[in-house]
Amino acid sequence: MNLKSPQSSDIDWLRANPDISSIRAAVVDLNGIWRGKRLPVQQAEKTLREGIRMPLSISAEDIWGEDVEDNPMIFDAGDLDGFARPTGRGLLPSDWLARSTALIPLWMWEEDGSPSSVDPRQVLARVLDRYRALELTPVTALELEFYLIGHSDKYPNKPISPLTSRRLDGDAIMSLDMVDHFEGFFADVYAACAAHDIRVDAAISEGGAGQFEVNLLHSPDPLRTADDATFFKRFVKGIARKHGFAASFMAKPYLEQAGSGMHLHFSVLDKHGNNIFDNGSEEGAPTLLYAVNGLMEGLVESTLLFAPHLNSYRRMAPGSHAPTGICWGYENRTAAIRIPGGPPEAKRIEHRVAGSDSNPYLVVAAVLGAALEGIEAAKMPVDPIEGDAYSADLPQLPEHWPKAIKAFENGKMCKRIFPPLMHEVYTLMKKQELNGFSSRMGEFEVSTYLETV
Repeated sequence: MNLKSPQSSDIDWLRANPDISSIRAAVVDLNGIWRGKRLPVQQAEKTLREGIRMPLSISAEDIWGEDVEDNPMIFDAGDLDGFARPTGRGLLPSDWLARSTALIPLWMWEEDGSPSSVDPRQVLARVLDRYRALELTPVTALELEFYLIGHSDKYPNKPISPLTSRRLDGDAIMSLDMVDHFEGFFADVYAACAAHDIRVDAAISEGGAGQFEVNLLHSPDPLRTADDATFFKRFVKGIARKHGFAASFMAKPYLEQAGSGMHLHFSVLDKHGNNIFDNGSEEGAPTLLYAVNGLMEGLVESTLLFAPHLNSYRRMAPGSHAPTGICWGYENRTAAIRIPGGPPEAKRIEHRVAGSDSNPYLVVAAVLGAALEGIEAAKMPVDPIEGDAYSADLPQLPEHWPKAIKAFENGKMCKRIFPPLMHEVYTLMKKQELNGFSSRMGEFEVSTYLETV
């Protein structure tokens, strides 16, 4: 195994911060949840050099952290250990806990040194290998929306402004005042981005009270794009707790307010650094249109990756600023696939379906995988939509979670994009998550039927 030695800067940083007594070493699972170990700081250098051993199945726990029933990795294979090896990002400071610590991000490898086919970062790397074989480089950027919420026993409350001590209410699209209410929080977020070497752009207030969007700048390394989004989600939650409230990337925490999305922008460069989507025209090159067609053809079966949970489908409702129809268009935010304006050399695609509750690695893998399928097939898409996509007669994305699970399970394109074991385990995981909700009764169900029928 080709193990990377720790950088001297990592060790120097630890020596310069003697208050750090422990580190976190963790991988990201298929649901986007960090899973790993708390280790004494004395283990940092060894972990940076060699990684740690963990079960390969750690990548495939369900949303509650339980084994997935019938997972062949567990019972058929004996729940084998693999190596969780450093991704190369080194130590990432985490100063929002009671005692400062640092995270070492890892990804999973088999005992023989081959990539784990279930680790989501490895899944994305597999898609990127296909681009690399064609001497193509995707350039990607993500926009993430989230809510700051007040603490409550059961349901989220709108946050109390640190500036006025009053609970926020009402919509505030691009309100500077809304951002200013939380200046201390955002100052810490941007400082954490700098400490994590994450390039960020604007922060804006969005459609709901306490809802914000932060844009991560484009990168020619999609693995880094997904890494940064995953780190960002983690430390935004931690910093929010430090400031006395909470942050949620749940797709739809309030029924009456806008949901939270995670939009992916991407272009593709050839070996000379030229944007293959650009031919100097406003419409874009044929390759752009081929990629759009691949995305359109893959939308139904990949919806489960963009909307992975029960709550995800509350966001995907007509007129809710989340796409529901299968369509594309130029400068049209009601379309699932949007071609933004701008100079021809910056021609790119915006994929608008994913919720902020989805796993960035799987979103980027699904989008880039489908785009490449389209480029290779070289088929033109249907005409772009004009006007309101919600009122148009269009084929629709799966409107319910069970339908999306079935579409993913049977999807032919997803079986080409994703490793067979990952495809099987992810399907089993989502069926188990669905059964977990189906087997429980809520208050509304009981109050409706208890003395009525």
